[in-house]
Amino acid sequence: MERENQTGTGNFILLGFTGDPDLQSLLLGLLLSGYLVTVTGNLLIILAVISDSHLHTPMYFFLSNLSLADIGFTSTTIPKALRNIQTHNKGITFAGCISQVYFFVLFGCQENLLLTVMAYDRFVAICHPLHYVVIMSPWLCLLMALGSWLVSVLGSLLDTLTILRLSFCTKIEIPHSFCDLPAVLKLACSDTLINNIVVFSMIIVLGVFPLSGILFSYSQIFSSILRISSDRGKYKVFSTCGSHLLVVSLFYGSSLGVYLSSVATLSSRMTLMASVMYTMVTPMLNPFIYSLRNRDIKVALGRVLSKMVPLSERVDARLS
Repeated sequence: MERENQTGTGNFILLGFTGDPDLQSLLLGLLLSGYLVTVTGNLLIILAVISDSHLHTPMYFFLSNLSLADIGFTSTTIPKALRNIQTHNKGITFAGCISQVYFFVLFGCQENLLLTVMAYDRFVAICHPLHYVVIMSPWLCLLMALGSWLVSVLGSLLDTLTILRLSFCTKIEIPHSFCDLPAVLKLACSDTLINNIVVFSMIIVLGVFPLSGILFSYSQIFSSILRISSDRGKYKVFSTCGSHLLVVSLFYGSSLGVYLSSVATLSSRMTLMASVMYTMVTPMLNPFIYSLRNRDIKVALGRVLSKMVPLSERVDARLS
């Protein structure tokens, strides 16, 4: 089989969602609408947290970081997919593919770590409420947020640099709408042992360990809930972490489905649909989950929107 070192000018082919031209316009509209909703919703969450002093707490600080990671997560893949559909060109350069892998892993790891930090925050708030202010100090929250970003950058860099040593066959077709790391590695003609070791290690360090931390935190939270005598108290405590638990379930359920399906050698179509769930649907639903189940967020969003409406009216008046 012909081989080509893709560190040069070679291209990958993103097969995307469907080759049916009749569905391209519908798919373009769905992706564009979902992307705009995702970016707008998460930006509103960030603006609400920044503008409302009542939300200057560890929980909402980490939530704003999660919203930022969600925007980056979807912006890594969806704009390129939209462009490919619009131009009917499925190609992506090697540099573009490597960039997608880097930022996709970066924001994916960041979301992983932030969900873990948020679970720890809920654990301290519910299991150690008297020491919450002391434990979750502003400096600790800042260090945890910066640490999660730094670890994500280093982990993504390690995953990406190991790809540069590989050579790929010509006419490379990726059965995704973006350059997913496992799919890229499967197309390499050279030995990928080192890459697989790095990926496996990163999954353990940045996937299994954070998930174990989340499960441990919630096991302690549920134990504390069971010790509460009143039903009203149980509901109040559970409602404070219900949104986060739902987001964790969506993210891990869909992402694990992708990698388990790839191990089980199921169809690429099923893997693609699972990828859409955790790369687009979950980031799009996160703002709705947190805003609909949280009174403080709804109040803050109402204030942000009320300020934006008069501003838009003043702009229109000046233009007219």
